[in-house]
Amino acid sequence: MMKLSPSRLAALVLAAWMPLQAHAGLLDDDEARKAILDLRAKVDAIARDLNARIETKSDKTAQLDMLNQHEQTMQEIARLRGQIEVLANQIARAQEGQKQLYADLDSRIKKLEPQQETVDGQVAQVMPAEKTTYENATALFQSGDYKGAAAALQEFVRRYPDSAYASNAQYWLGNAYYALGDYKKAIAAQEIVTSTYADSAKVPDAMLNIASSYALLKDSKNAKKALQQLVSKYPESSAAKTAKDRLASLK
Repeated sequence: MMKLSPSRLAALVLAAWMPLQAHAGLLDDDEARKAILDLRAKVDAIARDLNARIETKSDKTAQLDMLNQHEQTMQEIARLRGQIEVLANQIARAQEGQKQLYADLDSRIKKLEPQQETVDGQVAQVMPAEKTTYENATALFQSGDYKGAAAALQEFVRRYPDSAYASNAQYWLGNAYYALGDYKKAIAAQEIVTSTYADSAKVPDAMLNIASSYALLKDSKNAKKALQQLVSKYPESSAAKTAKDRLASLK
């Protein structure tokens, strides 16, 4: 708010008082004091009117300025809100992308990490791809695709000779050859089970399969020998009980 300062008011008073001073000789003291008081009153009235006008004008200008600033501020707020919404959406998409990326990485890492599995009662570390390959191969056997199973199982034992599933894969390979009527290959495959994987739970069954293959090849001597070895080495196995029954029928 603009107002007349005391110095400016004093200047106005002085300007009005100087003519009076020039005629001081014509006025007595009472008349001079009265004239000065009147002049001061007029100056004060003029100053008040001027300040009132300035104040009124300033208020209106200030109001207009405030309205303009308010409008500009609201526009700026709207613009910033729009930017905030865009950024929020970008951040949300980025976070979702990161979650998906981490999920994909976690899935890939899990495929590369060995998993704990129980194979024939034994706990072992098995690679996910290894397990999947074995299950796919045995699924072919169970579906009756013995030729496909033989090829898949043979590939498995080639790729994973030290796998916890290797002895089982070798055993089912022998069974696949047996189902295909290739008894010589069946014997060769099962002999690998009994020698290379001698600690496998599948050895007694592999020996029984060898005996059966010899029998179908009309090789009674080797069939009987395989049965006798089975009963001697694994007398408590279910395969040994079957072997005993077959030996009894051969007498």
